[in-house]
Amino acid sequence: MHYEGILYRPPSEAKSVILQITVGCRHNLCTFCTMYKEKTFRIKSRSEIMAMIKEAQDYNPGAERIFLADGDALAIDTSLLLEILSQLYASFPRLLRVGIYGGPKDILAKTPEDLVLLKAHGLTIVYLGVESGNPEVLKSVCKGVTPEEMISAGQKLKASGLILSCTVIIGLGGKSLSQAHALNTAQVISKIDPQYLGALTLMVDPEAPLAKLIQRGEFQLLDPWESLSELKSMLENLEVSHCVFRSNHASNYLPLRATLPEDRTQLLTTLDRVLKTSALEELRPDYWRGL
Repeated sequence: MHYEGILYRPPSEAKSVILQITVGCRHNLCTFCTMYKEKTFRIKSRSEIMAMIKEAQDYNPGAERIFLADGDALAIDTSLLLEILSQLYASFPRLLRVGIYGGPKDILAKTPEDLVLLKAHGLTIVYLGVESGNPEVLKSVCKGVTPEEMISAGQKLKASGLILSCTVIIGLGGKSLSQAHALNTAQVISKIDPQYLGALTLMVDPEAPLAKLIQRGEFQLLDPWESLSELKSMLENLEVSHCVFRSNHASNYLPLRATLPEDRTQLLTTLDRVLKTSALEELRPDYWRGL
């Protein structure tokens, strides 16, 4: 398979065939992210996409999971997405699920009918980067949406019947907005009520715009214990009906797995214990952490 640039996918799509139907990220302004900075956003042509599906079929005809990349694949016109999904299920008889990244603006641009049709044609799960629920944090990192718009996007997608997996970033508010970031993010996630929630911990690439703020002393990174305290505060204020929670991404200091709300007490007990002992051996070493 030929890909343009470096590919990124959610950890849960590790066993998926990746089809790069778009290149880059249409928004591409977030100050903490360098994933698509070297790519100019474009949607691949129908002929390119169909040729890619044929190549993937030859390579792995028994594929059960497919992930549609890059960062803004949901920006594709609904009619073409429906054609892509139909071709995927015709080409891969064992296909069980298709995943995609969905930016909040892309979700809001789709009609409810669009999303229902996409689900009916086999789109299974959408990954939404919420990052923060705090308006000041979202504005400072140039996310491009308000908390209210993020909630609307998440609720709209869930109402269609699609599975929603949200991600948040521990430490994105720095030291000055840590508590507000934790509380407001918990509030936004609670209102969206996704089936899956992943927490990443902020790691800043030297080439990211945020790195310049750190160098000038305008943004202070959290230390490991402050990061865990922020995560604890977020979990304490989270109200979800049934959500699979993971903080086992390589960026995190303490890998955690749970189902909420059932395992909340166990999670908080673990965090309390680690914070109380302040034992570095409990944490993932910095040289093992990564994006």
